[in-house]
Amino acid sequence: MRFDPVAGTVAGMNLLNVIDVEATCWPGNPPPGQTNEIIEIGLCVVDLDSRSRIEKHQIMVRPQRSTVSAFCTELTGHTQADVEAGMSFTAACRLLADEHDGWNRPWASWGDYDRNQFRRQTRDSRAPYPFSDEHTNAKRVFTEALALPRRPGMAGALKTAGLPLEGRHHNGADDAWNIAALVLHLVARDAWPTSGADAIVDA
Repeated sequence: MRFDPVAGTVAGMNLLNVIDVEATCWPGNPPPGQTNEIIEIGLCVVDLDSRSRIEKHQIMVRPQRSTVSAFCTELTGHTQADVEAGMSFTAACRLLADEHDGWNRPWASWGDYDRNQFRRQTRDSRAPYPFSDEHTNAKRVFTEALALPRRPGMAGALKTAGLPLEGRHHNGADDAWNIAALVLHLVARDAWPTSGADAIVDA
């Protein structure tokens, strides 16, 4: 396959990065001196033309200003030892930009938490923001396409669409894979925004 650095695609393919992050968390407010930090980046690459999920990646990230709580481990399955073996947030951002063409390729997430967390954390750490401006809030598109009264969580959306939840919920890589299935469900309904200005939702 031939990569086109201008278009941000592999020749003959219309690619979308689907992102889901997990972050350090607690049942209430962060302990003194700690803050929410990304500990896992899940990525699923979707070929919108072939309507298929073609890649799945898990990037573990080592937090600098927080530790993994027991609550976080129960939710995500990740332990402090898991994240300590991960890469720095700056290295993870560079990986997304360089190896997954983040600066050129359109991307999507379920809601705006992921985009806002990346914006905040790159600003605070001075790491490079690894994505293009062409972000689509898949939760909003799904809600509007199905005329739902409120925006559902990912698991609820899968039930509504009649799709299985594959893997573990709140695992970033598995969640990205499942969100990608919802994107393809919208593509099949001709409800996914086309490339260009119309695809920038909640940007």
